[in-house]
Formats: sequence, structure tokens, C-alpha cells
Amino acid sequence: MVTQLLFSALIALLIIQRLFELRLSKKNEKKIREKGGKEFDAGHYPWMVFLHSSWFVCMLVEVWLLPTPFVWWVCIVSLVFSFLGQFFRYLAIRTLGWRWSTRIMIVPNTPLVTTGIYQYIRHPNYLGVILEIAFVPLIHGAWRTALLFSFANGILLWIRIKAEEKALYPS
Repeated sequence: MVTQLLFSALIALLIIQRLFELRLSKKNEKKIREKGGKEFDAGHYPWMVFLHSSWFVCMLVEVWLLPTPFVWWVCIVSLVFSFLGQFFRYLAIRTLGWRWSTRIMIVPNTPLVTTGIYQYIRHPNYLGVILEIAFVPLIHGAWRTALLFSFANGILLWIRIKAEEKALYPS
């Protein structure tokens, strides 16, 4: 029960973090629009919101209602990969600065960012999200959530990356 409470506290912290990120995204979206930017292919965005919101709920439901034995070494490995996911996401946010948004938004005639983490990884934010969706649930053995949402996230990212590439590199 103690580990379930600690896991729930971690999830609460992640939810608060995401709310701050959404606030930053809204601020950046306003700045992007002021600079003449616009959003592309917004049709998948509600599905992204649904996926990420339900991921939090499903982790907690699985940990509390379908508990599996808590395994310390799995927890530690999962924490490492979860923090690595955070690292990639925040490198992307920091490198993009005012250009970072949870939506696909492009300012015309603005060069692509090719510095920082973007000189090594094309989509570091998505790599971070992949790691988090797969490993945060495993911190407390929620393997069903990890599998289901990794699969769903893979489909959604396939759609999103295609849309983002099309917006960044119009033909």
C-alpha cells in the first residue's frame, strides 16, 4: 500500500507538470500566432489529449485495482528510463523555446531549429514521450497500461509525425 501511495503521488506530480506545460504551450501558441504562425492538421489533437489523460487514469486504476507484485529492480530501471524521457522532452522544450507547443504550429519563413538536441535527434520530444508512456506505468508494475498505451501512442505518433513532417517540409 505504501508503494501504491508513493506511485499515486508521483502521478499527481506528473499531472501538475503537464498542466504547467499546457500553460506554457498556450503562451507559446499566442506568440506563434502573433508572428503569423498557424496550426496544421489539428484533427488528431483531441485524440492526443484523450490518450494522455486516460493514460494517467489507467495507470492508477491498474495499480490500485489490478495490482501486480512490486519489484524494486523493475521500479529502478523504469525510473531511469522515465527520467530519460523527461530529459529528452525538456531538452526539446528548452531548445525550441517560444516555438514549442503541444500543437503542430509553424511560423512561415522561420528556419528550422537544428541546434541543441535537434542536431542529434529529429523528434526528441516524441522519444521522451515514448519512454514515459512505456516506463512510468512499469514503475509500479502496470504492464497492461504500458503495453496498451505504447501501442496506441505508436499509432498516434505515426499520424502526428507524418503531419508534422508535411508542415515542416511542404512539397
